[in-house]
Amino acid sequence: MIRLLKFFWWSCVAVFCGLLLGLSGAFLYLSPTLPSVDSLRSIQLQIPLRVYSSDEKLIAEFGEMRRTPIQFADIPKDFIQALLSAEDDNFANHYGVDVSSLMRAASQLLKTGHIQSGGSTITMQVAKNYFLTSERSFSRKITEILLALQIERELSKDEILELYVNKIYLGNRAYGIEAAAQVYYGKSIRDLSLGQMAMIAGLPKAPSRYNPLMDPVRSKERRDWILGRMFRLGKIDETRYKAALAEPIDARYHVQTPELAAPYIAEMARAEMVGRFGSAAYTDGFRVTTTVPSDLQLAANKAVQDGLISYDQRHGYRGPETRYPNMTREAWLQELPKYRTLGSLEPAVVSQVESSGILVLTRDGKEEAVAWDSMKWARPFINSNSMGARPQKPSDVVQVGDLVRVQRQEDGSLRFSQVPSAQSALVSLDPNNGAIRALVGGFAFEQSNYNRAAQAKRQPGSSFKPFIYSAALDAGFTPASLVNDAPIVFVDEYLDKVWRPKNDTNTFLGPIRLREALYKSRNLVSIRLLQTIGIDYALNYVSRFGFNKQELPRNLSLALGTANLTPMEIVTGWSTFANGGYKIRPYLIQRIESRDGEVLFTANPPSAAAATQDAEPRTQTAEEATGGSGADEAKDPQAPAVAERIVDPRTTYILTSMLQDVIKRGTGRRALAMGRGDIAGKTGTTNDSKDSWFSGYNADYVTSVWAGFDQPETLGRSEFGGTVALPIWMSYMSAALKGKPEHAPAEPDGIISLRVDPVSGRAAPPGSPDAYFELFKSEDSPPPMSEIEPGMSAPGSPLPSDEAAPIDLF
Repeated sequence: MIRLLKFFWWSCVAVFCGLLLGLSGAFLYLSPTLPSVDSLRSIQLQIPLRVYSSDEKLIAEFGEMRRTPIQFADIPKDFIQALLSAEDDNFANHYGVDVSSLMRAASQLLKTGHIQSGGSTITMQVAKNYFLTSERSFSRKITEILLALQIERELSKDEILELYVNKIYLGNRAYGIEAAAQVYYGKSIRDLSLGQMAMIAGLPKAPSRYNPLMDPVRSKERRDWILGRMFRLGKIDETRYKAALAEPIDARYHVQTPELAAPYIAEMARAEMVGRFGSAAYTDGFRVTTTVPSDLQLAANKAVQDGLISYDQRHGYRGPETRYPNMTREAWLQELPKYRTLGSLEPAVVSQVESSGILVLTRDGKEEAVAWDSMKWARPFINSNSMGARPQKPSDVVQVGDLVRVQRQEDGSLRFSQVPSAQSALVSLDPNNGAIRALVGGFAFEQSNYNRAAQAKRQPGSSFKPFIYSAALDAGFTPASLVNDAPIVFVDEYLDKVWRPKNDTNTFLGPIRLREALYKSRNLVSIRLLQTIGIDYALNYVSRFGFNKQELPRNLSLALGTANLTPMEIVTGWSTFANGGYKIRPYLIQRIESRDGEVLFTANPPSAAAATQDAEPRTQTAEEATGGSGADEAKDPQAPAVAERIVDPRTTYILTSMLQDVIKRGTGRRALAMGRGDIAGKTGTTNDSKDSWFSGYNADYVTSVWAGFDQPETLGRSEFGGTVALPIWMSYMSAALKGKPEHAPAEPDGIISLRVDPVSGRAAPPGSPDAYFELFKSEDSPPPMSEIEPGMSAPGSPLPSDEAAPIDLF
């Protein structure tokens, strides 16, 4: 018997020594390859890129992982107890490895021949999640154990738990408990009930199996088991235990929806961040604050969508997007989710047609009424210039099973509509520094993510003429200069063909003052101006505004806006008119912060306001001058960068006065409804009405709007810049300027106002009938009529009188 006991004793010692030697050998073999546990203190978890408006409204989030790290002090005690009860109830007592759990896992392996559980503690899971793969092997398990022992020696229990809860995957792209709480319950982990916390605590074991969205029954069983463990371990009392068990399974999918719909802005910010930081932009937790206020962006969204819908409905109804006749209500509900809401237009299936209107089935399963009054516009579309007969009843428009679009009104009612086939873009800047205040690149980003505001190059038509007029004013012309509005034929060496330009009305007014020619948008006057000042001079002059000289047509058609330019390029050039002659560059990102709140970048754009305040100019480096955002990084917040002056301020002041007349008495008269005297602008319409433009400003905002088709085609014979683009501009600018006092550019020194004879354009003597006041640069003021002698230049003309006289009619 004694011999048997001795044998058993020495056998146990041998096994123990063997295990000890094996572990020691494994440690000596693996320890050189073990990563430094100290790196856990500075670990950088993946956090998505978040983009915000200037007033801190979330615009978008970019990144594969949804994660919001939380500090240990902010984790509710109930959640910690629920997690430990589920995953590692001996966490407070062990030193990284729980021998009983490992023995239990080994026993399961011997019985079944398969690994049932790893026997891992939370510390071992931290080691695996941060340093190892999910490979199931003995070598990896030994490495995991060794790392866990090191982690316990170097980190506190609180630090280990904080690392664990912020790293674990909990389903639906949620990493960490705070992200999971937001995804499943739409609120912070601190605001969850005991039952909800137990539900989250049950996910680490198997996020797909115990997911409350995928399998509510199994997830409830897991939750109740955890609550039972908490009760048996004395972590909660019976009252709380029973109350938590009675809680319903109320988890549902919560996506962190943007607080501000600005997808084109979000994409521009994302692209710039990737350009700056590469793929780290998606994972390093950057917080980007843009220059866009939420109220202006919402006004821009509404203006573009309402303007396109209004244009679209003027040209008739193109029919349903598709038809689902002879189908059940349940079948319709299965089809509707295939169609996304575009802009403000929801998909719906016509379920009933009555004499007073129709009933439609929406995606949420509700049947709602659409009044006949909202359908009367729906004459059959034939082409952009013609429509069919006006409908007399709802059945003339739709049939049961038609998939249509409806627009929800402020009172909750539905209006019949359709997705516009035309597109539009709007860009609004602060003319003083180029800050983008609003941008819309199309009717709906979900329909097309093509950013027409920044990417679509289209002919600006007459909205380009102010650049030619500005060049002429700087060349010595005045608003009172007379130019002949008469037919002309050119054989242009660059066009290599005969060109007979004409006005859009096919009428001719003869000798006409520049001011009147601009607000009446006379094409032939613009051409004669360009012919007089010269192509080379004009190209060099216009390129100051930021246009690529190589991309501008080197012929007289430049005067009619035949260059291909984006709305962003146009609005940038127009900013010079609004700010008194300074060149600015558009920029979008105002500030970039790190995950820790450290400010990494603050925009310091070249500013016209800084120049007018007599700030000392700051020389820009080559890197700053070519910065991607259009704004310079602030090195000294007290020394703002000064914008470069590119145009005489008197020129922009006089041109603004002329452009104000476009609204008071010209092609932009519709804008008089805004009731403001400080706005100036110009319409633009290209041949066959393929492109519609309006650009305009006061001293606070400069905004350009384009509307047309992606594949150029006519908007219709009665559609122009003043009917399509201008209403969109008015809607946005009315909202942007609401409640703001009138703010026109200040008058610079060197401007004089003289009474001018309307026929001759010369300074009128006292008592002259019909004389009016005109603005001039002091050196360009016309002489009195009595001082004009033969051979002198015509009023305000930079050329000899024989060259400046009105060209003979053909």
